Amino acid sequence: MIDLFDTHFLESQENCGMAVIGQFRDLDDPDAFVWLRGFSDMQARHRALAAFYDGPVWREHRNAANATMIDSDDVLLLHPASEADGFVPPAARPAKGTGVPAPAIFQAVTYKLKAPAEAGFLAFYEDMLDPLLRAVGDKRIALFVSEHSDNSFTRLPVRSGENVAIVFSRFADAAAHGAFSKALGSNPAWLATQEKLSAYTVDPPSIARLSPTTRSLLR
Repeated sequence: MIDLFDTHFLESQENCGMAVIGQFRDLDDPDAFVWLRGFSDMQARHRALAAFYDGPVWREHRNAANATMIDSDDVLLLHPASEADGFVPPAARPAKGTGVPAPAIFQAVTYKLKAPAEAGFLAFYEDMLDPLLRAVGDKRIALFVSEHSDNSFTRLPVRSGENVAIVFSRFADAAAHGAFSKALGSNPAWLATQEKLSAYTVDPPSIARLSPTTRSLLR
């Protein structure tokens, strides 16, 4: 799937009007391919997806791509929590057939919430959690929350009826992420926040360790 994607599905999607922000291996789930794409608004999302999935590149390679997939429905619609919270990726990705996978690890922490993130959680995160995380070495690069608009391209199912906040951070390599995780897990101030955090969440946060593919823009 990664070979197909990095070879055929990057420029072809962007030519249809979307941004392919990053694509990753999940270090804790060898069967997962994680990727992020962005649109200026929900109407632009419909136009871009229709252009791609009705277009010649997907038509040529869809059978090969679909044959790799166990499922493709684990999709969330998100928007930046604020104007300053979106991704700022590099201007260009490595060309086809060049480069090597970057050593960086992107951590994605998903908070499954009892209510929309704007109803108290974001303020709690910024006031209580973010300062502690930064003090231990977190390098946050984006913060996204659930987009509750109707799915504008129903051929691609999305998870609905959920409230989430997802915090993305970048670490230089697996060793740096491991050191951060160890320090955080033994930090008394962080541990003391967990009961307060549970007032906002349905389940404990889930943490994904993502390794960028060779042509990922986020790297």
